[in-house]
Amino acid sequence: MELAGEPILIVGAGPVGLTLAWRLAQSGLPVQVFEAEDAIADQLRASTFHPPTLDYFEQSGVTAELIAAGRITPTWQIRMHTSGERAEFDLAVLREDTGHPYRLQCRQALLSRALAARLPDGVVHFGAAVTEVAQDADGVSITVNGEMVRGSALVGCDGARSLVREAIGAAFEGSTYPENTILVTTHFPFEAHLSGLSGVNYIWKPGGTYSLLRLPDLWRISLHPTDGQTPEQALEDDAIRAQTREVLPQADDLDIVEKRIYRVHRRVARQYRKDRMFIAGDAAHLNSPKGGMGMNGGIHDAWCLADVLTQVANGGDPGLLDSYETRRRPIARDDIVAQADKNRARMNTTDTAERHAYLKNLQETAADPVKARAFLLRSSMIDGLRRAEALA
Repeated sequence: MELAGEPILIVGAGPVGLTLAWRLAQSGLPVQVFEAEDAIADQLRASTFHPPTLDYFEQSGVTAELIAAGRITPTWQIRMHTSGERAEFDLAVLREDTGHPYRLQCRQALLSRALAARLPDGVVHFGAAVTEVAQDADGVSITVNGEMVRGSALVGCDGARSLVREAIGAAFEGSTYPENTILVTTHFPFEAHLSGLSGVNYIWKPGGTYSLLRLPDLWRISLHPTDGQTPEQALEDDAIRAQTREVLPQADDLDIVEKRIYRVHRRVARQYRKDRMFIAGDAAHLNSPKGGMGMNGGIHDAWCLADVLTQVANGGDPGLLDSYETRRRPIARDDIVAQADKNRARMNTTDTAERHAYLKNLQETAADPVKARAFLLRSSMIDGLRRAEALA
């Protein structure tokens, strides 16, 4: 299979598609990116960067830009709202495993902009909706705003409703969780009212759960509709404020900067490739946001796929293309989706005894440097990347 000559085509200019495009361009390969939106979206999306993702972008200077615009979060915690009891994990125990032993809280759009700025002019096309994709023995073709574009390979970084995933016939195996999640940003100073907060906090409240993530100038709070509320009702400002007052009466005047509601899925595509077509990121796997693994896992997909595409384009054995799915799909299934599902199940329990048992176990783990390191190697996605390399 020849990959030289015509460009590699990428559908989707989110952080995954732009990471892939940037790495391919760095290797001297022609690439074209097509995005239906008119600009990089700055909606309420991912905001957690895990240590190995920061390691990946360190040499390019991208990590320094993200750190300058974001908030370093050296600890994260799971806590009881009513008592303040908590298990807090300090990522400093990973200092021998990563150059960035912390989480970074930063909006994903800042990464996308940094990558787009590093790509040559004419590579990224906005307002370019891809409506059809096809492949033959000599290459791939896409239809963009009614016109055909040819390429040597096609990568779908086009999200949960991926056109490319549909084209390769990959079943999106899994299920949709019953609950909706409401995501809100606010300037309200939660740190002034809840003692000992970390930058990332997963919190059990009576009968439910919420989370607080701190960005440089905002808090992000995740809530769930109450019993009997429709999603539309739960997203109303008054409903959001009422939920917040339940856990913090002082938040009566909560300012709402942004808000969105979404469903959460637990899915992995049955295959990541068919001949010249590939999928990555949300097109390949969807997971609960508990733990912040979705965007990072997609970026790791892109990094791996860029390596194998570059090797084959430079004369390597086309069989190397199979190693992308071999290395990344098991990690999505067993590490990203499965771990996020465990995180969700742990936080969603409403049984008081179960919560206390979970908390005690987590406190014991956090207090033991050996156990804490093993736990954080998994939750920070370092173990998954090491396993992926071993699978190669």
